[in-house]
Amino acid sequence: MSRHMTSQRIGGRALLYLAVVILAIYSAFPIYWMIVSSLRPTQEMLLDPTLVPREWTLQYYASLLAQTDYPRQFLNSLIVAVVTVALTMVLSIMIAYGVTRQRIRGKQMIIAGMLYAYMFPPLLLAIPLYAMFTMIGINDTLLSLIISHLTLTMPLGVWFLWGFFKTMPFELEEAAMVDGCTRLGAFLRVVLPLSVPGLVTVAIFAFLLSWTDYTFALVMIGSDANKTVPLGLASMIGAFDLRWGDVMAGSTLIAMPLFAAFLALQRYFVQGLTAGAVKG
Repeated sequence: MSRHMTSQRIGGRALLYLAVVILAIYSAFPIYWMIVSSLRPTQEMLLDPTLVPREWTLQYYASLLAQTDYPRQFLNSLIVAVVTVALTMVLSIMIAYGVTRQRIRGKQMIIAGMLYAYMFPPLLLAIPLYAMFTMIGINDTLLSLIISHLTLTMPLGVWFLWGFFKTMPFELEEAAMVDGCTRLGAFLRVVLPLSVPGLVTVAIFAFLLSWTDYTFALVMIGSDANKTVPLGLASMIGAFDLRWGDVMAGSTLIAMPLFAAFLALQRYFVQGLTAGAVKG
């Protein structure tokens, strides 16, 4: 009986590992194909692609940087994403902490309403936002794009941090205030350091949503000078000319900051997701 149970346990674990490996390959292969396609010659990519390129080239990256507005678009995307993350963090922390620690009537409705707003499709929000921005004269600007991105990132940040702050004992802040800290000092010295995993998780999600956004950029931005990277790459796809190599190179460059962020902050990111799953 013991041997039978041991063999079943080993078999179940082997199946679990096999499923994990298959899922990992399924998820990572498109990214791998994008990267290697940006490094293989055009003829090999279109006529005889192989799993590992027979020849390697950087011509697409050189063409992308020299013959397009990609550097400007990359800078626009970086500005929008960084400012969006900064505003999301500040506003989400203030709102989430306020509804958690202060006696506010209808705070459950506030949180539920923000989550409900997050469930709207971006295009449904983009059109009325564009009309409002046109009326006040900030259409076709990076500011309009930043405000648009906040409609997605801030509800998510508030919802996540609300669940995080809600389960953090208030006695920790009271002990800090007994030791001489003000309410703000207790928040800065006690609450924020303990909330680092949650803050990092919110920052990564906010950066991801802003960095990869296409819908809001398509509606809000009309001039070439203010285009972001996703919008710029989409403009390379024409009716008679499709530069697959440049598109793959540009897509790889889009993904690099995300890879770097995940590698640098993965420990906090996993902790934040785990804490959010348990505490929320």
